[in-house]
Amino acid sequence: MAGQSKADTTAPSSSGPALISATSTVFKAQGAVGRLRALRERLRYTLSRPLTPYYLLLGSASLLLVLGLVMVFSSSNITAIRDGLPGQFFFRKQLVAVVLGSALLVAAARVPVAVHRVLAYPVLLGSIGAMVLVAIPGIGMKVNGNRNWLNFGFFQVQPSEFAKLALLLWAADLLARKQKAGTLTQWKHLLVPLVPGALVLLMLIMLGGDMGTSMILVAMVFALLWMVGAPLRLFVATLGIAVVACTALIITVPHRLDRLSCIGITKPVANHDCFQALHGLYAFGLGGTFGTGLGAGYEKWGQLPEAHTDFIFAATGEELGLVGTLSVIGLFAALGYAGIRVAIGTKDSFVRYAAGAATTWIMAQAMINLGSALGLLPIAGVPLPLFSYGGSAMLSAMTAIGMLLCFARSLPGAKAALAARSSKSRFRTGLRRVLPRRRTTARSAPRPPRRER
Repeated sequence: MAGQSKADTTAPSSSGPALISATSTVFKAQGAVGRLRALRERLRYTLSRPLTPYYLLLGSASLLLVLGLVMVFSSSNITAIRDGLPGQFFFRKQLVAVVLGSALLVAAARVPVAVHRVLAYPVLLGSIGAMVLVAIPGIGMKVNGNRNWLNFGFFQVQPSEFAKLALLLWAADLLARKQKAGTLTQWKHLLVPLVPGALVLLMLIMLGGDMGTSMILVAMVFALLWMVGAPLRLFVATLGIAVVACTALIITVPHRLDRLSCIGITKPVANHDCFQALHGLYAFGLGGTFGTGLGAGYEKWGQLPEAHTDFIFAATGEELGLVGTLSVIGLFAALGYAGIRVAIGTKDSFVRYAAGAATTWIMAQAMINLGSALGLLPIAGVPLPLFSYGGSAMLSAMTAIGMLLCFARSLPGAKAALAARSSKSRFRTGLRRVLPRRRTTARSAPRPPRRER
């Protein structure tokens, strides 16, 4: 009886595909409802496989990059020509950023997890130093009213984009060490030095006027506090402080208050303060279900500002329609699901915190950008990750995706699956070397003539 029960418990795990196939056959015999149940079981089995997060991350990020390049090419031509530049100017720069970002992605995905922990403090100190340089008059460069850039002549760098990467690595390493020491149950160790360090980054970012990036950093801090199990009263107190600070920053700057008044606008106003938000909605309306076609958009001809950067989602809605916009949202949903799977499935506390913070970063930035384009949120000036034009944002986001791929490869089940796959490939290569090749003499010999009847 003991041997029989042991065989019963191990059989389902060793014959998963066969069990799914048999279950599907039974369900299909039950009609349409059975076929739906079979499809649900197959989907559940596919999503539960250990390498599913890895392939979802790789596939969704790759599709977003390719579709983003297409839309940057389509939406930036008119802007470049109007500025006296070649029509493919912005597309070429974006292509260079994607190539460089691909190198960073591959490097971040292939190195061990311990290397990411070692890089936490160098990246943090480098980001702080670069943002200090931005704040110095005469060194930092202003773009659209915000001083967030360092100009090196032939290229510009936005250090605040790499501050998100710095906070991710440093906070995950800090909280992992505190959890190992067993001090996260105390408020003092839970908040210090995480919150003061995040406030330093926020202060340097806000010196340049970039409130959109500051909101993303705040979301990352809240996600980290939630993952370590901070009490509810701490959340309420921290959220109250954040709301008061955000309100003060909006009231004290007039153009931020004007952007807040543009939420839900559907018709022109006298002072034209909501011109960009209104034409973003016009772009979605012109696109309809299937869009006007690639390159056939109207709003990018000077009506929609920043059609290739902050409002590239509106340009996508005009040229690719509802189908295109839902595809973009679906790809981000798949990416977010895969990131959550990585954070939940790991036993390494550093990987859990880093994966959760990286997923929060990508998803919060995507939601802020999409909400701005749809008129549901105030225009924050943040690019759509992996999609909008912007070299610094592209490099930092692709590095974060590479880290998530590294973490997905480090999951226990993924390690075993990758090892089994590599052993199979080595076995097949050995067979090709050992087995003799087929002779081609018979194939090259002339055929005998056919007899006439």
